[in-house]
Amino acid sequence: MSNLLCVGTAGMSVWFSRDNGESWIRPYIESGLYLEARVWALSAHPQRPGEVLAGTDSGLYRWNEGDQKWTHLPSILDDYDIWSMAQAPDDPDTIVVGTQPANIFLSTDGGKTFAATKGSFAEACIFVGKPRVTQILFDPIDKDTLWAGVEIDGVHRSTDRGRTWKKVGQGINSEDIHGVSVVKNATETGGKLVYATTNRGLNVSKDNGETFSFQELDSPWQYTRTIKPRADGDRTVFLTNGNGPPGSTGRLLRSRDYGATFEDAGLPGTLNSTPWTVATHPSDPKLIFVCSNLGQLFRSIDGGESWIKLPREFGEVRSTIWQSL
Repeated sequence: MSNLLCVGTAGMSVWFSRDNGESWIRPYIESGLYLEARVWALSAHPQRPGEVLAGTDSGLYRWNEGDQKWTHLPSILDDYDIWSMAQAPDDPDTIVVGTQPANIFLSTDGGKTFAATKGSFAEACIFVGKPRVTQILFDPIDKDTLWAGVEIDGVHRSTDRGRTWKKVGQGINSEDIHGVSVVKNATETGGKLVYATTNRGLNVSKDNGETFSFQELDSPWQYTRTIKPRADGDRTVFLTNGNGPPGSTGRLLRSRDYGATFEDAGLPGTLNSTPWTVATHPSDPKLIFVCSNLGQLFRSIDGGESWIKLPREFGEVRSTIWQSL
């Protein structure tokens, strides 16, 4: 069994590796996606090996590993930049997409059609002009609940599989949301913790997102980007931390206690920017990839205990996923 590793970039389209990052290809324009595409979001589903969805600055595209082609899926999304995307764990044809300007769209037919969901999002942002939905997440405990982070408009929650949205998160220390994660923990109320990463640090909710509290890191910086449990369970959690966007350095942090405490995971060498993405997959939880915002790539084959820096470097990285073929 081989793996397909995908890196989405801001201006260099999608790069593919079929040998865990040792070598790379970027399909040419005849593949169906132009070489300078800005690719903010990638998604793949275990029930569809060899299929990858890419959210870009020119709409939604589907990759078919069999014929090595991208297919544009025309829809209302062509009028937006697609910044985030998630497929329902129990149904790959249910696709929820977050955009800039900030809106959330839902498809239940595999991307053939999309409809705007019901929600209220900010129309202006002092940092990026028009707010953007930076993450969409299906709750791993409640299949009808979804989470969205909006930059800048806080955390939003849906309890009807993405059809309607409500802003939650009272007490969060910044509404500049970069990432959202749900960590299963049986000792907590409802069996879970909800984390939100912001420009001012990590926030945690123990009441299903109704309220959040700041969780200070033992780090030179509080800026956080991605938080993600390792795919074999939720005790081990990875958090990207650095000195800004894109920043000039940073650290990957690792927790062994559901996110209660973090330690330096030990990425080797000198980082050129804040770590930005973490890719983990249940088919091989020990295999993990991390990219910095400015394109450095790291790999672990022992679940994050040790890391190597791979030779390949990209431009600006926005999304990283891998899947088994």
